[in-house]
Amino acid sequence: MLIVGVTGGIASGKSLVAKILKDSGAHLIDADRIVHELLMPDQKAWEEVLEYFGSGIQSPDGTIDRRKLGELVFNDPDKRAWLNSCLHPKVFAEYTSQVKHLCDRTPECIVIFDAALLIETGYHRKMDMTIVVYANQEQQLERLMSRNMLTREQALSRIRSQMPLEEKRGHADYVIDNTGSRQETERQAQELFVRIKREAERT
Repeated sequence: MLIVGVTGGIASGKSLVAKILKDSGAHLIDADRIVHELLMPDQKAWEEVLEYFGSGIQSPDGTIDRRKLGELVFNDPDKRAWLNSCLHPKVFAEYTSQVKHLCDRTPECIVIFDAALLIETGYHRKMDMTIVVYANQEQQLERLMSRNMLTREQALSRIRSQMPLEEKRGHADYVIDNTGSRQETERQAQELFVRIKREAERT
């Protein structure tokens, strides 16, 4: 088994790259999807987050409105730190459980772990290799404003809450440049998967 972390900045294109690698034959574990499941009603994390932030972040159906939650944590480092300390151990526990299941079932597989804060948490050290997906800040801003319907100030606060992409590149085994066309990014990711597969076959 070869475990590959895929990370980057918000709206840099890491999920696109993770999907291309999955479509090429890897197994994908998505940290954001795990968070979504952890925050479903009656889950322990759901209860803890509501207790800390209050019912103002709830939607009428009882789910947590992640947009409201985001507004709170991206503008308050202390609240963001609390949320990370609440969720990250649970995310990594679920990730570990999924890896064990995959290892038992398909021990020769390649696992892609798509996680925005992989380097900030230090969890990249547990990967066999780390891919950073790069875009410049103006591209991140444009994509984030369009995708999430945010103002420039809101988008900038989210970008600044993460480690700068230039710094993340220093921790990468491989960098995929997502400043060009989608086709170019797909080409880079597919070529990298071939290299990763060769590496997996050698281990």
